[in-house]
Amino acid sequence: MDLMNGIAAMSMTMSAAAIQQQASISVEKKVMDSQELAAQELLQMLPPQTSIIDTYA
Repeated sequence: MDLMNGIAAMSMTMSAAAIQQQASISVEKKVMDSQELAAQELLQMLPPQTSIIDTYA
């Protein structure tokens, strides 16, 4: 019976790790989305660019 308990414990541990990883990825995606929105807001606050920058100089 010790082998069965070990297998069950390992299964539960792996399942918990998978759930934790999924939660971490979800939080990370939400952070990335909010950072993208913040960047878009910052870009909208910039004044329009009227001059051309010479990148070949």
